[in-house]
Amino acid sequence: MSRENVSFKWAFKEFIWPRKKIIALGLVLIVIRSLSGLVLPLATKNLFDSVIPSKDMQALTMLLLLVLGAIVVQSVSSFSLTRLLSVEAQHLISILRTKVQQKLLKLPINFFDNNKSGALVSRVMSDVEGVRNLVGTGLVQLVGGSFTAIISLILMIRIDALMTLFTLVPVGLFAFVALKAFGKIRPIFRERGKINAEVTGRLTETLNGVRVIKGFNAEEQENKTFEDGVERLYLNVKKSLTATALITSSSTLLLGLASTGIMGIGGYFMMGGTMTMGDFMSFTLLLGFMVAPIVQMGNIGSQLTEAMAGLDRTQELMNMKEEDDSEIRTERTETLHGDIEFEDVSFSYEENKEVLHSINFKAPAGSVTALVGSSGSGKSTIASLAATFLNPISGKVSIDGIDLSKVNLSSYRQHLGVVLQDDFLYEGTIRENILFPRPNATEEQLLAAVKGAYVDEFTDRFDDGLETVIGERGVKLSGGQRQRISIARALLADPKIIILDEATSNLDTESESFIQKSLQELMKDRTTFVIAHRLSTIQKADQILVIEEGNIVERGKHDELIESKGRYWELFTYQSRI
Repeated sequence: MSRENVSFKWAFKEFIWPRKKIIALGLVLIVIRSLSGLVLPLATKNLFDSVIPSKDMQALTMLLLLVLGAIVVQSVSSFSLTRLLSVEAQHLISILRTKVQQKLLKLPINFFDNNKSGALVSRVMSDVEGVRNLVGTGLVQLVGGSFTAIISLILMIRIDALMTLFTLVPVGLFAFVALKAFGKIRPIFRERGKINAEVTGRLTETLNGVRVIKGFNAEEQENKTFEDGVERLYLNVKKSLTATALITSSSTLLLGLASTGIMGIGGYFMMGGTMTMGDFMSFTLLLGFMVAPIVQMGNIGSQLTEAMAGLDRTQELMNMKEEDDSEIRTERTETLHGDIEFEDVSFSYEENKEVLHSINFKAPAGSVTALVGSSGSGKSTIASLAATFLNPISGKVSIDGIDLSKVNLSSYRQHLGVVLQDDFLYEGTIRENILFPRPNATEEQLLAAVKGAYVDEFTDRFDDGLETVIGERGVKLSGGQRQRISIARALLADPKIIILDEATSNLDTESESFIQKSLQELMKDRTTFVIAHRLSTIQKADQILVIEEGNIVERGKHDELIESKGRYWELFTYQSRI
């Protein structure tokens, strides 16, 4: 089965069939609109062939009232159709955006590592837009237009079969050209979605990294990169416009050929007395009613092609495997003691390129495990495995004796707290950022977290205190202030397991002093994993694991490792000299 058929079946099942009643009502309205529109050409024949020759004023009045009534019905049905389906289409777009965003957040961490955030924003906001042409007026107009064209064709045949046959030749040619053009357009639209996502992604990165760009005087190269992306997008649009222009010009040629032909044939028949003026006028108007939907089908067909290209990408995302597989992750950890154990754990980001090799250690409940070693040695990977951001290739990570790969992620992560080197803060107030994990926390709980992380040490100096707006990603705060807000957030979450990744690096001495105090509060009675370059910060850890090239090369307490004069002693001695 072709990709197009699969996508259409998915779209039909997901969007069209559940709204069959609304779409059926739309079809009824478009039939009413189409039938009321046919009153005018039929009334024209009566006007020229009966009413005018008989000079019957009463008949003329009745004919005008009939035409006026048909126009009113056509207007009301047209308004109702647009109002009903366009609003439902926009409602569906909002529902679909929500579903895609929810699906995104259920995907594993490595998916986000491999996709730009701006590109994902494009998939949520832009790709789903096309659904309006399926549930909105587009698809219904395609069906309704076909109905109008068929009725008009039947009426034209009844007036004159030869003239009708002549008009069908250019119509057939147009249909052939349109089908070929749509076949070429769809891959172009699909590619446009990818290019648009890439360009949006790069622009988002540029805006987020504007300080780095300006700091390195790199505006010119960013401008060039964006310009290249925009150029690719332009060339793609140019291709689709060429195909669309071919369809539009073909429709113009169709109408011109048909009109010229029936003018000549009709004139010949009228001069020969075999066709009345009323028949000719009626046929001409009916031709317009038959051709207009076909021309409209060209535009609607282009819209539907673009819609299906976007929905191809939406379907691809919605079919991705979620990280919290309910069939595999059946165990729940509503209450946790906090014992974590690594048993022969190996991991690789790429096939046949292991970054961890048979890691074995226990982290008892309430203990502090420090991970030290060179950059790229595997420290963050071990922490990510404990946080369930990654899954082992072989071996087992367990919590209280339960295999973490079988634990429901939501039930486990409610007990997890994470403080990163460059922790993420939302644009908003300090209060909103601390309340992030528990929006319904009491004022007492909030203030306890604020005091525990020494956030009040700097918020007391701010005019607005906890209501201070911190800017995007906390840009108005210092590094130490951002870290303390992150720690306060973790304290408020009250987790059983804490992951601290480089939480004290790149801070001034005063900030580090406050952070150390707040971290001591945070780690109290919690199973803690600390990744630290500054070895002075982990001297009180219950166990220190020295990681090099994916292996644990040393383990023990600070004093034991110093005494053994191995790799840890080398790192500590080197740092002490600096």
